[in-house]
Amino acid sequence: MRKLWTILAALLALSVSGCGYNTFQTQDEQVKAGWSEVLNQYQRRADLVPNLVNTVKGYAAQEKEVLTRVTEARAKAGSIQATPQLINDPEAFAKFQAAQAELSGALSRLLVVSENYPQLKSDANFRDLQAQLEGTENRIAVARNRYIKTVQDYNVTVRSFPSNLTAMAFGYRAKPNFTVENEREISAAPKVEFGAAPAKPPSTTPGTNQ
Repeated sequence: MRKLWTILAALLALSVSGCGYNTFQTQDEQVKAGWSEVLNQYQRRADLVPNLVNTVKGYAAQEKEVLTRVTEARAKAGSIQATPQLINDPEAFAKFQAAQAELSGALSRLLVVSENYPQLKSDANFRDLQAQLEGTENRIAVARNRYIKTVQDYNVTVRSFPSNLTAMAFGYRAKPNFTVENEREISAAPKVEFGAAPAKPPSTTPGTNQ
């Protein structure tokens, strides 16, 4: 009797392994690891924003609208709880992606506006922050692209036969992903061409027409 149970257990193990259960375990962990790296890079960017805004404000306080948009976009992105469940919720994932894209756009506009202020551009702290931001955006792009590929592999396993039977049996479902079509636009690092001729900054001389 014991021998029979041993044989049945061995057959069950082979059956589970052959139908993709172990593959799901591996790919699910890879997705989680990839997501953690994406969040780490987004957090790195968020941490740069306050210093960047304060530095720009020191030279261009009149750009209140642009500065406010960056601050509000950062707050909006930070208000979304990036829980482990988020990567299984298409609606929540879409909101997260939209909030991060909004922050990317706000930061790009801020750096473009900085072209109008030569003193700001020559500030060592600003140049260092701008370089850190560009490097972080590049790391975000790399992390996102890796995550996209990991989720694609996982989703193929979920939908393919016979592993789709295992997916249904154990509750594995396809995960939402970053939009591939606009990935290049969203994740492009904001750049400022410091060699370009800057526009004349707004005059701050009393009585001067703006």
